[in-house]
Amino acid sequence: MTARDRDPDDDLQTALAGDHPVALAAPVGYRLTVVEGPDAGLTFDLDGTEPARVLCGQSPACRLRLSDRQISRRHLALAIEGRSLRLTDLDSTNGTVIDGVRVLDAYLRGGELVRAGNSALRVDCLDSVAPARLSAATRFGKTLGASIEMRRLYPLCERLAASNVTVVIEGETGTGKEVLAESLHDSGPRANGPFVVFDCTAVPPNLVESALFGHEKGAFTGAIALHKGVFEQAHGGTLLIDEIGDLDPALQPKLLRVLERSEVRRVGGSRPIPVDVRVIAATRRDLDKEVQGGRFRDDLFFRLAVTRIELPALRDRHGDVRLLAEHFWNQLGGGPAPFPYQELRRFEDYRWPGNVRELHNAVAHLIALGTLHPHAGAVMDPASPPPKAPAGPTDLVDDVLAEGLPFPAARDKVLQDFERRYVQWVLDKHGGNVRAAAAASGIARRYFQLIRARTVKTDG
Repeated sequence: MTARDRDPDDDLQTALAGDHPVALAAPVGYRLTVVEGPDAGLTFDLDGTEPARVLCGQSPACRLRLSDRQISRRHLALAIEGRSLRLTDLDSTNGTVIDGVRVLDAYLRGGELVRAGNSALRVDCLDSVAPARLSAATRFGKTLGASIEMRRLYPLCERLAASNVTVVIEGETGTGKEVLAESLHDSGPRANGPFVVFDCTAVPPNLVESALFGHEKGAFTGAIALHKGVFEQAHGGTLLIDEIGDLDPALQPKLLRVLERSEVRRVGGSRPIPVDVRVIAATRRDLDKEVQGGRFRDDLFFRLAVTRIELPALRDRHGDVRLLAEHFWNQLGGGPAPFPYQELRRFEDYRWPGNVRELHNAVAHLIALGTLHPHAGAVMDPASPPPKAPAGPTDLVDDVLAEGLPFPAARDKVLQDFERRYVQWVLDKHGGNVRAAAAASGIARRYFQLIRARTVKTDG
């Protein structure tokens, strides 16, 4: 079976209506009824307001959870797009069959029979569903996006920000998981407390335990002073454990113990230390597959995945490339001139495998050099004249060009100077307040601090 054409009404859904909630142009819902298998009689309704995709499978992370042992932990995903129900097989072990044909991706209109494992689900279209309503907000905290795919997430984000439950944020690299975590923190009751980030991939394996839980003086060679781990540093606030799927399996039971008891024991220490921390985890990995492969503990997964948010890839956020590109253009000093029209068209045609982070870097590159980021510029015609640099001082570019450096080295040198000047400008503008400067820059505080540290090191 081939994927059916998308409904032409899809484009109508992107319109905003002032400051009021927006009704989808094509009000439609779907009901899935299990007609065969261990869960026969179970029904599940979708009305188009579900955040991102609805997952179906055995995993506790699935909203449509089935007990059929022949169904994968995450077997398939469902999402309403226009007047169609999109079904995507998630690389399941036994596959998904619709009306006798095995499929990977298909658009349904109702009346189909979906078979997965030993179960069969009937799909019914509910034309009588009231129009689904979405917020007209174009952002949640620092997380920016006006697409339907993002606006479906905002009501859930608002509820989660007000709570203290553990959240897992999933998404490809560069989709903005850290920015969303910081937005949840800043919009909740812990906003005045610290927001601490621990990246499981950025610390040497032999130092991860100390970084997480701290160590006492003399606990090991090189431990010349007491060190508080990130849980103690985040006391009263929020701890984001980034790339949780890469955490060493030997440390996973220790992390589980901290989450269950709300106390840590430093390396070399003998007494438990109470901590009051809201934990948010982020991952680019499919944790269900990690559990199934024995690389991630299922009890830790169950403890973390109280609630999950799946951030869509930028290529699936219809209309957000233009919004984000113009936002970054203004924030990074491209104005008052408007974003170059031809470059914007090329940006919108590009797939952005690096997502929002790659788009941000491409805009910075365009401002600094007057040309597209080398990856985003893959669609450029080599026979066409090079794009003109934006009006303004060209002394730095001229000096770098005069050095006759290879393109990568010249580009990096100009970008380093741009980063240094921008960081200094935005810090001066906000009286040296790093938090305010990062917020004004539209990037996560940790990323801003990394850029700042890099520029200081370069100057030194």
